[in-house]
Amino acid sequence: MSELEGKVTLITGGASGIGESAARLFVAEGAKVVIADMQRERGLALAEELGPAAVFSEVEVRQEAEVKAAVDLAVDTWGRLDCMFNNAGFGGVLGPIEEIPADDFDLTMDVLVRGVFLGMKHAVPVMKKQGGGSVINTGSIAGVTAGRGPIIYSAAKAAVVHLSKVTAMELGEHFIRVNCLCPGYIATPLSANTVGRPDELIEKAYHTYAVRQPIPRTGMPDDIAQMAMFLASDRSSFVTGQAIVVDGGAATGVMWSDQKDVYKSYHPIKVYNPDAG
Repeated sequence: MSELEGKVTLITGGASGIGESAARLFVAEGAKVVIADMQRERGLALAEELGPAAVFSEVEVRQEAEVKAAVDLAVDTWGRLDCMFNNAGFGGVLGPIEEIPADDFDLTMDVLVRGVFLGMKHAVPVMKKQGGGSVINTGSIAGVTAGRGPIIYSAAKAAVVHLSKVTAMELGEHFIRVNCLCPGYIATPLSANTVGRPDELIEKAYHTYAVRQPIPRTGMPDDIAQMAMFLASDRSSFVTGQAIVVDGGAATGVMWSDQKDVYKSYHPIKVYNPDAG
């Protein structure tokens, strides 16, 4: 039996990157999927490619009516909603703190935090009524450690991490699990700054993209999709309130290969011997 047989999932940001990879994997594993995205042409094409197991809903995640419409579409089409994957995002405003316009701060927080809030707000009543479900929110290693992304993006992702935890504490009694996926450096249109541009530009952008991490390869969208599938499946029925980092070890610490030359310069440590006088 497939991992997600009979389950219905809504994926925001589902037309490209991590969302697209998750949509493909979830359908392959037996799920029905609502692909929710601003990229109408790409989303429609993906839904058509995936066949009757997928439908597209044009959604800008700051807009409550559009988020609700996507949830309603899942229920109207398949009668339920088992997994809400709040994945849509962008890099947000850049720059030093003293130069960031307040309006751009608001936009960044609206997309990255309000969008997650709205997804949960409208998915949870459906899940309560049917007796359970799984909510997956996309965070980032930038939300669990400092210096891994733009400052406002990082603060927003930290808010997503904690929002996931406190909501998990509220919803556990309803058998609704809430977890946060924290990707590391993943080859997506967002991280390669190629959103809305041809996919081959991602590979080109990553040709010289190097990250110091224990597992020496670029993370791929499927790495995140596989963990999302686990969280959407019944295999994770006892997992909630977690920030699950999938990053090749990037956020764990400083690699030994970056430390060993420093330690070579240290003098040997003399062990204290009380009998030495």
